[in-house]
Amino acid sequence: MSDKSSETSTQTSAEILNEGKLAAYLSIHIEDFEGPLKATKFTGGQSNPTYKIEAKSGDYVLRSQPLGKLLKSAHAVDREYKVYQALAKTDVPVPKVYHLCEDRDVMGAMFYVMELCEGRIFWDAALPELDSNEERTQAYEQMNNVLAAIHSVDIDTVGLSDYGKPGNYFERQLSRWSAQYKASEIKPIPAMDQLIEWLDNNIPEDDGRISLVHGDFRLDNMMLSPNDSNIIAVLDWELSTLGHPFADLAYQCMQLRMPASSGGKSGNMSGLAGVNRTALGIPTEKEYVASYCEKMGLEKIDNWAFYLAFSFFRLAAIAQGVAKRALDGNASNKNAMKVGAFVAPLAMAALGVIKTESNL
Repeated sequence: MSDKSSETSTQTSAEILNEGKLAAYLSIHIEDFEGPLKATKFTGGQSNPTYKIEAKSGDYVLRSQPLGKLLKSAHAVDREYKVYQALAKTDVPVPKVYHLCEDRDVMGAMFYVMELCEGRIFWDAALPELDSNEERTQAYEQMNNVLAAIHSVDIDTVGLSDYGKPGNYFERQLSRWSAQYKASEIKPIPAMDQLIEWLDNNIPEDDGRISLVHGDFRLDNMMLSPNDSNIIAVLDWELSTLGHPFADLAYQCMQLRMPASSGGKSGNMSGLAGVNRTALGIPTEKEYVASYCEKMGLEKIDNWAFYLAFSFFRLAAIAQGVAKRALDGNASNKNAMKVGAFVAPLAMAALGVIKTESNL
């Protein structure tokens, strides 16, 4: 199904939808939709509330913005909808979308409806659920293929030429996430301040590379086939934009540097730190990057430490936003406040990458 967890939860009063009103609206705006419907909130994910819609005409997925006051440019479900539409006829596997509702009077927030895909979501980067090293090798090769496919999309042909601003992507992203971090800051974190200063002083010169970037490219945003390691859907495009392709690659490699114990359905990422990848059939970071470079026709990637450090920083800024929403009472996930505890360790990890990487 098209969300990050197959599990649903008992809804709180703030999460209960007006099912009759929603069914009447969808029957008008989605071809062949027929109510009544039942909406059940998925437990996975931290950002945008996502529901399984069971209707007389079939099952769907509804993804909405959170209720309440939102940070500027955050929870852009309309951008997700646009990119799903644009990628429908490309090599990038995505769910089919049916309707975007920008009228907040319908259910209190902007939302869209898409197909419910039948597949598997994995949270543990070591993929213990797969039966063999060959399957794990295939899963990582599939992710590498999909990443290259995303970065090879002809943005003009699919109608995404206006999907991002021109200019240095990392400069814009650093400015955006620094501002959002400060807007959601609960208490000062010296490591974050130090990291922001270093990143600001070490932005690589713009090399002119521009592609569609997913923005949150990681294992649990991939849906694998029920029967093999083929990826049937790439999910959660909320952070997608036009930008630098190395940002996606570094973000995934950053995840794999994190502790294995940091994963789970609470929404935190699981990494491979201290894991013998070879014994599991999982490529090393060097091998994974080399495979990507071969697909994209690249000899190597310079400034790798910057891209990794920036990835840690952005994830820390996102975690801070999740914690602030929890403090304000409008987070999607009940474990959201715990995510704030990851901000300082993520910043410290980024500073460690800066010190240890030798190819700056």
